Amino acid sequence: MKKYEIGLIGLSVMGQNLALNIARNHSIAVFNRTETKTRNFIKNKVKNQELKATYKLEEFVSSLAKPRKIILMIKAGKPVDLVIDSLLPYLEADDIIIDGGNSYFKDTNRRLRNLKEKNIKYLGVGISGGEAGALHGPSIMPGGNENAYAEVSDILEDAAATTNKGACVSYLGPNSAGHYVKMVHNGIEYGIMEVLAEIYAYLDQVLQLKPDEIGDIFADWNQDFDSYLVEITAKIMHQDDPKTGRKLIDLILDKAKQKGTGKWSVQSALNLGTAIPTINAGVNARLVSALKEERINNSSQFASSTRAVVEKKKMLPILKKTVFFSSVIAYAEGFKLLQAASEEYNYDLNYKEIARIWEAGCIIRSGLLEPIQNAFKENRNLNSLITAQQFKSQLNAAAEEIAPLVESAAKSGLPIPAIHAALDYFNSLKSKKLPANLIQAQRDFFGAHTYQRTDDQGTFHTEWK
Repeated sequence: MKKYEIGLIGLSVMGQNLALNIARNHSIAVFNRTETKTRNFIKNKVKNQELKATYKLEEFVSSLAKPRKIILMIKAGKPVDLVIDSLLPYLEADDIIIDGGNSYFKDTNRRLRNLKEKNIKYLGVGISGGEAGALHGPSIMPGGNENAYAEVSDILEDAAATTNKGACVSYLGPNSAGHYVKMVHNGIEYGIMEVLAEIYAYLDQVLQLKPDEIGDIFADWNQDFDSYLVEITAKIMHQDDPKTGRKLIDLILDKAKQKGTGKWSVQSALNLGTAIPTINAGVNARLVSALKEERINNSSQFASSTRAVVEKKKMLPILKKTVFFSSVIAYAEGFKLLQAASEEYNYDLNYKEIARIWEAGCIIRSGLLEPIQNAFKENRNLNSLITAQQFKSQLNAAAEEIAPLVESAAKSGLPIPAIHAALDYFNSLKSKKLPANLIQAQRDFFGAHTYQRTDDQGTFHTEWK
């Protein structure tokens, strides 16, 4: 009986596409909890690939070469634990489980510990690129058992996106390093998506441009940005609705959902004492967008702001610089969080390598990742990307030029929380003095929390009157 190199459990669209991707270079067996989905996949998607469908878990495991290598492409959370528990009776020492979903990093740590006791090797692997990336080559972020990675690296490298620097996959570190990096990737994604949404809103509501005009502007900008998110934003603006003939963007309800990775990034940042306000704004904006009925009711109770009168010719270069500025800040916040996590959790992350494997296949790929790599190549322990020679002068100039955008958005009653957050974060980080002295005095006043002085050593408390 033929033995297959690797197995995959979970035939969602992502799972199907990853299986087809792997099958180009390696033999693979697949299994799904519902038999119908497996049969439909084989009937509609599989042609001449070396891909075997199985319908019983024992049959699936038996079809794999030892040590068995099994990728899980299933919903994060309890389903992962249930599948692992169902697999264990059929597994042997040194078999490998690869969790390719968006699992919470602390769950990954727990599973790795539990499976280590059973001599099962475990990898927590972040996979970015969506459905198309899974099929044509995603960015892959593995962490966990390093020996296990060595055994599956050829398969992951063949499946990953590639650039002239190699495959967009690299062993990132022990334990939950891979899933943590993917979580932060998604946090950066939240921030940049919200920035682009705010720029779209300005073009639409303040400059009052049509979707086709807005699409042309984003497409023009992307000749410099080379950003996947900017690219798809331009395409979205041009998409017609086949049902009505109108632009589809004008018919999509303004309620943005989320799966949790952005929230996890913000929660982890708070736990590590790291500020990521642009990313946080991206998460919060989705929460506010969900309050559709409340927003409609409120809109009738408050007078609308007068739309600011601005020149399109003058504002477009400012808007473009705002996309650049806010995107760099979102990356800077993400890498700052990765640095804090690497120190706290002993990941020993290579930030240059992380930027490299994000260059293709993933959702946040953009031309900014090349200078980010260069910045970390010059200084592995760079304190912040805002001080890197690759960005410093451009950020400083852009921050000064964003003022007309902020002013006109405020006059028009247009919320731009992520852009505001990025600008405030930058201005705060370059401020020699912040008003935190008052906050510390207030804390000492009501709670005797003490304070430090600028003119003396030690800790002090005042009996405030």
